[in-house]
Amino acid sequence: MDGLRSIIPPGIRGDPWFEDGNIVLLVEDDNHNPLRAFKVHRGVMARHSEVFEAMLDIPQPSPGMSSMIEHIDGCPVVRMYDHPEELSDLIKALYDGVTFQQRNVGDFYFLAGILRLASKYFIAHLRVQAIRYLTQTWSYTIRGHDEMVAQALAAPSVDGTTYPYVHPLHVLNLAREVNLRVVVPSVLYFLSIYSLKQLLGGEHPKLQAEHPSRPSSQLSVHDVSQYTLMYQHRINMILDFIRNTCGERMVETNCRAPKDCRKVFSRLASNINQSFTPRTGPFHNMAQAMQWIEDDDTICVACKRAFHRDVTALRARLWEELPSVVGLPSWNELLALDLPS
Repeated sequence: MDGLRSIIPPGIRGDPWFEDGNIVLLVEDDNHNPLRAFKVHRGVMARHSEVFEAMLDIPQPSPGMSSMIEHIDGCPVVRMYDHPEELSDLIKALYDGVTFQQRNVGDFYFLAGILRLASKYFIAHLRVQAIRYLTQTWSYTIRGHDEMVAQALAAPSVDGTTYPYVHPLHVLNLAREVNLRVVVPSVLYFLSIYSLKQLLGGEHPKLQAEHPSRPSSQLSVHDVSQYTLMYQHRINMILDFIRNTCGERMVETNCRAPKDCRKVFSRLASNINQSFTPRTGPFHNMAQAMQWIEDDDTICVACKRAFHRDVTALRARLWEELPSVVGLPSWNELLALDLPS
């Protein structure tokens, strides 16, 4: 594409293409063949990103040099090296705004493309919007965790996949791509529910979905160690809960039926132990235990209230400690890094 070029090949014109635009963003493949062209407004693109502002700062040619400037449809051309679909989505988001959804895995890939390019071109408001939406699922609060699990249990499958429709390994690898930290502890926690053999083999159907915006399906060497730490911590949490919080629990001093209450806690520990599997999620399991105790009429009110109080505090403390399991700073510090107020 040397010199002046006033037309584009058929099928190359992309969306959006503004007839009154004054610059063309051209995406090429590795062999410099044009893939897609977007006619946009230099001012709009530069307004949202200093990177775009620098890229699009094309000086006016001096007399005799105009034939050396590449043009399409009468506009100067800037070559881009992004995936055409992702760039299209980003441009439309800059002009029209963006709404993220979670109807299927395609919605995650859409978000991934926006987040990837918003990070690359330092478009802060789009990056923050995408991160905030991700944290609605991969939460930094115990309440958010509970809401995610409740929705996962209630939501119907879509195209044969269950909520949240995306594999946590893809979320983790996207986070690594864009230097996003606040979702990592939660993602690693849910990732640790999958077997390492399954992850290394890429056997899960969610890992085999094909899409140009799909993050890597490979677990990195670094994240193998992170996964292992979280896996072991998750197992220890549930075993400690069975043994210490339930099995060795003392009745309250004002307990009205000590013998009955001790039996209830002993039975609870036994039931959890028998139902325990390597995929058990301790935070959800603890919430279930509180509900089981609440529904048991043979336990006294004092012991029932104390158990609810203690387990609620235990869940909150363990959740606050989750980032430190994989060597990350506190949730508040992660929030300050990724979602500064």
